[in-house]
This record gives sequence, C-alpha cells and structure tokens, in this order.
Amino acid sequence: MGTKQKGHSADKLSVVFTVRVIEGGEQGFLDLYDKIRKTVARTPGHIVERLGEPVDDSRQWVITSEWETPEAFFAWQQSEEHRELVAPLRQWVDSTQSLRFRVVKETVGAAS
Repeated sequence: MGTKQKGHSADKLSVVFTVRVIEGGEQGFLDLYDKIRKTVARTPGHIVERLGEPVDDSRQWVITSEWETPEAFFAWQQSEEHRELVAPLRQWVDSTQSLRFRVVKETVGAAS
C-alpha cells in the first residue's frame, strides 16, 4: 500500500450525491438515473460516475462522480439541461445531499 499523488489530481473535483429513495420508488429512480448518466457521460470534463445501492434497508443510494475541474462540474450543474433532467427526481426521493471536494491524497491497494 502506498500513497499515490498525481500532479494534476488536486485540480479534479469529486462529488458525492446521496439520495434517499422513497419506499417503492427504486425502479422509477433507476429509470431516471439511466437517463441522467447517459447525458452526463457526454458532458465535457466528466471522468467517471458510479451508482451505489444500499446494502441495508436505509434506501440511501450514493452517486459518486469525478470531474477534470470544478468549473466543468459547475457548468454542468448550472445548465438548463441538468435542471430539466433532475427535476423529476423529486418524485422518487425524499432527501438529497451533495458533497464536493478535491482529492488531496489517494491510497492505492497493493493489488492495483
């Protein structure tokens, strides 16, 4: 295990978005997420996105994404296209939280 620091990693932005899906709303949420992820994948500056499903009964899903720069993320987040895509999210979730941060250290396992 070692600490790996890339020269440009401090410029990247990581985003963690948590959504608590309403009871019985999983399929609606997943259908909507599929539309969102296909669009965001074409967005300039987007690197990767992951959807995490809860392993307990919390209904708390997690979407993580990585962006080349904070500016690329905020341009996407503030776009009309983004607003239109995420507006229907309200019918499937009862709470959300968004955390944004720069990665300052990354530890990679021995198998990597």
